[in-house]
Amino acid sequence: MCEIKEAEHSDLKEILQLQYLAYQSEADLFGSRDIPPLKQTLDEVVDEFKSGVILKMVDDNNIIIGSVRAQERAGTVYIGKLMVHHDHHHKGYGTMLLSEIEKCFPDMRYELFTSTRSLDNIRLYQKLGYSIFARKAVNDELEFVYMEK
Repeated sequence: MCEIKEAEHSDLKEILQLQYLAYQSEADLFGSRDIPPLKQTLDEVVDEFKSGVILKMVDDNNIIIGSVRAQERAGTVYIGKLMVHHDHHHKGYGTMLLSEIEKCFPDMRYELFTSTRSLDNIRLYQKLGYSIFARKAVNDELEFVYMEK
């Protein structure tokens, strides 16, 4: 049985390692490892930890198999880095993590973004009540959709 709880400072290195692993599939969509989640540093994760909430999902062996981050600014909760270890996909864990991070900030506007190539992510977010409100091209290869709830 998995458990979701707030991450501690001592978890951040393990969460970053999971991030590097989890975002390989995203990088494969572009044929490039040059995407922000794969270039993020531990110091940057520490900054996010200090300014927001990071949740972790742990398995029976207390190994982190999922995580999500959020930060509230001016009435909007910005959700990011929703990830689940590839060995645990299609078990509802992403849905559980997203639901839990929303509970940390009740009755707010939620916003997140993903790549237009991440069709599974877009479908998941739409199923959970998010809708696309903007698109932004980063370069010729990368375009993001911004979604809100």
